[in-house]
Amino acid sequence: MSGMKSRVRLTAGRVGDFTCPPGKSQTFLWDTEAPALALRVTPTGRKTYVFESRLSGATLRLNIGTAADWPIEKARGEAQRLKVLVDSGIDPRELERQQQADKAAAKDAATAKALTVGDLWPLYLENGRPKRRDTWKPRYRADLEAMAAPGGEKKKRGQGVKRPGPLFPLMALPLAGINEDTLKSWFDREALSGKHQAARALMMFRGFLRWCAARPEYRSLTDRDAGRAPAILESLPPNTRRVDKLMSEQIAGWWASVEQLHNPVHSAYLRALLLSGARREEIATLEWSRIDWRWKTITIADKFELTRTIPLAPYMAWLLDGLPRQGKYVFHSSGQHGYVKDARSSMERVLADCSVDHLTFHGLRRTFTQVARRIVPGGVPAQISGHKPSATAEGYNILTLDELRPYMAQIEAKFLEVAGVQFDAQAAPGVLRVVAG
Repeated sequence: MSGMKSRVRLTAGRVGDFTCPPGKSQTFLWDTEAPALALRVTPTGRKTYVFESRLSGATLRLNIGTAADWPIEKARGEAQRLKVLVDSGIDPRELERQQQADKAAAKDAATAKALTVGDLWPLYLENGRPKRRDTWKPRYRADLEAMAAPGGEKKKRGQGVKRPGPLFPLMALPLAGINEDTLKSWFDREALSGKHQAARALMMFRGFLRWCAARPEYRSLTDRDAGRAPAILESLPPNTRRVDKLMSEQIAGWWASVEQLHNPVHSAYLRALLLSGARREEIATLEWSRIDWRWKTITIADKFELTRTIPLAPYMAWLLDGLPRQGKYVFHSSGQHGYVKDARSSMERVLADCSVDHLTFHGLRRTFTQVARRIVPGGVPAQISGHKPSATAEGYNILTLDELRPYMAQIEAKFLEVAGVQFDAQAAPGVLRVVAG
């Protein structure tokens, strides 16, 4: 401050009697015991203790607090504390900002440390995605939700309520508390109800941990390798690869049993799976609008791309054309999904009738590949059935629809031959027919 400073030993009486002279915006009364402490008063009568000193050649003034809130001795002690800092070359303002930042960081850290798996799981479902895809496949997304569901809902089939999903016990745990010990304890408990289901849940949870570790805000809280601890890996069931498929000698019996099904939609659906090599959900969700009858193509959902288009061979065209138009899906169902969601009962009747011990829907896909590879170049079945990664490894060129069409016809003809079905592939559109043999 410029000019002479009025100094007295500040007392309660002097503080109470000090006023701002008329015509001034403020005036100061300086303390003799703490020379950097002053009482500032304004025309409104507001009285505030201030600290003033010099730091790096510049005047530094800070408010300490109002006279009503700060006793004189407390204000004097604060001024002396600030003076020590300034004399040490420390700016009290910067120190205060740093302290506030540290408090905020500590508060954020405490909040983050309290984040539970359940807090982040919905974000993972919304923003997470598998490799090479922009979004979850609907079925896998539904599985993720079911794995973490609390249960308690009435079963759609049978009596009672649904049990909690395998991952539900982890939802209440802090993310920072997920380590190999907690996961091992969780896995051992869940494995008592089914090792394979617990193992699948673990694989899904690993994806969640990878997602968390990839985000800066959660990285420090995440033990990405917790699910790969040796103690857990040793407890996993053997990862046996399924190899079920129809032998060539079994195709005719299987086909005949499928034709005898009372449900014509399921009958057509099972044959379409075999003739296309597609995954069951890809065929099940086929829509009428995705069939181009003029140019003989089908566009179906794809695991790696959004869709893929394959040729519509003659028998498949006849088979689909014979189905009733009841809704947008070709393989219509009166269930909530609108399409065939579960044809296991029909498959079980077929297998019992044709004396095949075991065959999954994916086994039909393997059967397609097995038969097709005997008669067409190896990359062709891969492209038709949507084995994009394997097809790339085999090093074949992606074929156009025109190039695929004769191969598709050959594959279909081979299946009909093995199944003992005589079919007039040259019949005009609209009058395609199966010829009894």
